[in-house]
Amino acid sequence: MITLKNVILRRSAKVLLDGASVTINPGEKVGLVGRNGAGKSTLFALFNGTLHEDGGDFSLPRQWRMAQVAQNMPETDEPATDFVVGGDTRLVELRDMLARAEAGHEADPDDHEMGMALAHAYTDLADAGEHDAVPRAQSLILGLGFKAHELDQPVNSFSGGWRMRLQLARALMCPSDLLLLDEPTNHLDLDALVWLEAWLQKYAGTMIVISHDREFLDAVTDVTLHIENAKLTRYGGNYSKFEEMRALQMEQQQVAFSKQQDKIAHLQKFIDRFKAKASKAKQAQSRVKALERMEKVAPLLAEADFTFEFKEPGNIPNPMLSISDASFGYQVEDEAPKTILRGVNRSVLAGQRIGILGANGQGKSTLVKTIAREMGALAGTVTEGKGLNIGYFAQQELDVLRPQDTPLEHMVRMARELGSAAKDSSGEQALRGFLGSFNFSGDMVKQPVGTMSGGEKARLVLAMMVWQRPNLLLLDEPTNHLDLATREALAVALNEFEGTLMLVSHDRALLRSVCDEFWLVGRGVVTDFDGDLDDYQRYLLDEAKRLREEAKVANRDAASAAVAEAVVPVAVAPAASAPAPRAADSAPAGKNQRKQDAQERQQRSEQAKPLKRELAQVDQRLAAASSEKAALETRLAQALPAPEIAEAGKRLKALGDEIARLEERWLALSDQLEMLAT
Repeated sequence: MITLKNVILRRSAKVLLDGASVTINPGEKVGLVGRNGAGKSTLFALFNGTLHEDGGDFSLPRQWRMAQVAQNMPETDEPATDFVVGGDTRLVELRDMLARAEAGHEADPDDHEMGMALAHAYTDLADAGEHDAVPRAQSLILGLGFKAHELDQPVNSFSGGWRMRLQLARALMCPSDLLLLDEPTNHLDLDALVWLEAWLQKYAGTMIVISHDREFLDAVTDVTLHIENAKLTRYGGNYSKFEEMRALQMEQQQVAFSKQQDKIAHLQKFIDRFKAKASKAKQAQSRVKALERMEKVAPLLAEADFTFEFKEPGNIPNPMLSISDASFGYQVEDEAPKTILRGVNRSVLAGQRIGILGANGQGKSTLVKTIAREMGALAGTVTEGKGLNIGYFAQQELDVLRPQDTPLEHMVRMARELGSAAKDSSGEQALRGFLGSFNFSGDMVKQPVGTMSGGEKARLVLAMMVWQRPNLLLLDEPTNHLDLATREALAVALNEFEGTLMLVSHDRALLRSVCDEFWLVGRGVVTDFDGDLDDYQRYLLDEAKRLREEAKVANRDAASAAVAEAVVPVAVAPAASAPAPRAADSAPAGKNQRKQDAQERQQRSEQAKPLKRELAQVDQRLAAASSEKAALETRLAQALPAPEIAEAGKRLKALGDEIARLEERWLALSDQLEMLAT
């Protein structure tokens, strides 16, 4: 288990944890929550060994294997599958051991110890899952939203968000007893998030996760650790249960504090009244000592919650915009336009609150960017209402901010572009006050944006949007860098917004609280989605199943083509000379149908004969190879001379490779026979 006893943690001079004591038991799934800056990442650094406690005792089982998502952006031209396979540290280590053992054996074939090392390396690799490492890695990659054709693309060919998904897949690939996840849902779409939840629910080890997604925490955790005011408190239950217990605890604390204040006031009144009287001096002194001994109940110090509101729009056109017979997509230089969505006919009316749903890669961003005027429609028309003013929060909006500029400089520049008063000191003072309402107070207004956290940058973008007084809010994943309190503030502000809202988000709590209807982007069209988010999650699972079936059919077709090519001399040539298809082409419809059917059955039977013969041979060889492999494994468990051990190890590897090829061939032949039968 993991234990902290009176642990003190500091960052520079700031004490982030003071006297923290908690126990995490094996197999528990822990959510670590608290305000940004409370010390969550610092505590993670203690768990992974990059930081040591400043006081107290911390212990973690030495034998535990740890996995976590690397925070650096991977820069490599290694194929995506190989990169993720590399996350299996045990497999990488055993491959290195095998390479050394093979080199040593080649140098001295009679070395008994080297022969044993070689045999053990082969056996350990098999036990570590060498045979299915690639399928396991590809399952993770596909689950996180990649397409089948991207499995072998270089890591460097993907954008930053997709490369971080590969880092997540690499961490999940690593066999571990302790899994540390810091904001794993950032950069994920809702479909990938649903898949990740299902994967983590099956994870057998101990997991500690930092997240600001309350529904994700509810789905994958059963314990909550809360950091507040340098104290670490454990709550049994997921995030929703934690909120209930903490609210009750705060209520009880307030009641206890009020009662104690009444008692203190009573004691102090007695002391003040009788301390000068000799007859009561002893009693007064005892009251003073009672006050000194009293363990004070702390007052309830509510954190300053962040709140904001969108200004009332100047005007609200109706409809806001209308899309007619439109095709959306993008154009690549010197290439034909790439159409993503066709036949789009949609109207956005004043006051609508639309959640935009769709699996990864189906065109949500294409739709949003076109409405936001970032891209033009390939066909059809997008007609805007008079006075339409769009407030657009794009996923890449944080990168558009100028790193060297301060929040105040961003606001001054935008205010001037909009013709607002910001040219004199009074105008600048108003902007300072406005930024203060978004928690940019004091010197923060003059801090370069490049040195700020993702959450602070997101708040600045929200501030700039509010200043523009939009009547249509178009938000694409606005919560990626926001903590739970700021997400709550955003939900409240959106619910009070008097204009129209269109929202893309993987935060289901936000979607549930602010959207009244949903559009579904998928299979090249935009339609109404008649259902709630629970229905949508079921739709995602069905869609994933459909895609797996399509991939299976594609693989079967490829295997069938390979089989057909392999049996051309015995199967295809006779079929090519058979006259039945030509007779069918020239005969009138319906004539000699039964004769034609009989000829086709005969043709399929002839094609199937060589396949059945080969299948029987493969079956026979599989049985023989499996028996030999089992016998070799038994021999390797006994004491053998070094040369025999080395030869047995090599033969074991060769048999493993042969069995894998035979099994693949058996599946291909079976699929081909099944297709002929149907």
